Amino acid sequence: MDWQALADAIVKRLSLEPGEEVVLVAHPEKFQALIPHLRYAVMAAGGVDLGVILVPAHPYPESWDPEVVEAGFAASRERYIAMLEQVEVGIMLPGANPAHPVYSAFQALLMDKGGARRTVHFHWTDPYSPSSDDTGLTGVTVLPGHPPPPLHVVDRVYQTAVVDSDDAAIADYQARFAAAMRNGTVRVTSPAGTDISFRVGERDIIQQNGDASAKRMRRGAPFLDREIEMPPGAVRVAPLEATVSGVVVYPFSAWNGHTVIDAAIRYQGGRIVGTDAAQGLEHLRAELEAAPETAKAFREFALGFNPLLSLAAANHAWIPYFGYGAGVVRLGIGNNNQLGGEVTGGYFRWRDLLIDATVMVGDTVWVKDGNFVR
Repeated sequence: MDWQALADAIVKRLSLEPGEEVVLVAHPEKFQALIPHLRYAVMAAGGVDLGVILVPAHPYPESWDPEVVEAGFAASRERYIAMLEQVEVGIMLPGANPAHPVYSAFQALLMDKGGARRTVHFHWTDPYSPSSDDTGLTGVTVLPGHPPPPLHVVDRVYQTAVVDSDDAAIADYQARFAAAMRNGTVRVTSPAGTDISFRVGERDIIQQNGDASAKRMRRGAPFLDREIEMPPGAVRVAPLEATVSGVVVYPFSAWNGHTVIDAAIRYQGGRIVGTDAAQGLEHLRAELEAAPETAKAFREFALGFNPLLSLAAANHAWIPYFGYGAGVVRLGIGNNNQLGGEVTGGYFRWRDLLIDATVMVGDTVWVKDGNFVR
């Protein structure tokens, strides 16, 4: 790992203004070698290094009382909100996640206070899954018939994307696509049978283009634009619910903890009105039946733009970084409040990916069979 290059690339994207305060949030067993380089890069850029807050390592000791942990976390979160109120920047290292009080406190401030506040994070591993402590690969989607990539391969792809991504080119491409969506109907199709359309109107269009500057935040960036992903790559939007109509087919996906083949979800007016599958339909329906009624709806459309996270960068064996790679489509289900939508309820899926989709806006094809053509 080139820790200095990673640190420089991360801090450069922050465009720190003189005197801006920065706090790192880190896992005690992950990316510790990056910390001193980040702290120095912050100082060299004119920021104020306020140090590092370590989150508890998971899994917790069996002797710990869960009620004590829950009560302690709740109290810590409120203190962190008060303590961090004047801090402009949080850098969330791999292993920290919103279940930790300090991370949750940063999110609360991003949502409630606005201004120049922002955080950056990079999911080298998936912090939402305890198994990431062991495998480090739960943020990777392995394609059928291929073994999981070795961690050093993931490291190489992700480090290259953080350090070498052409943020300006990505931002320009995303902006043109977002402008087109404002004025046309989006249609997504796939060989497996997906055929869904929607409009976005004036909904927030999240453009993860690497710009983590205070200037961008002061323009009124929505919550998910204040949590900057590194490496950059995806455009995300919660479409106008009433305009969503059609069917989404996921060739391989997991529902209720079981594999389902060709899971088909049919939407009308944004609501789920039917389900089908070639195999495992009972698991698909069991998961959806357990979801709150309000969340049985279309969540979001996302399209990846980063060529350094494409399937080609992963030798067509795995999908890097949650579909931020060029031409990868995400079609989610459930709560989309953080995206600016109106779907509520405590259930959502956002990691189901299509790698061979065609995306049209009006009569213009932007992506054909998983590859950009415009």
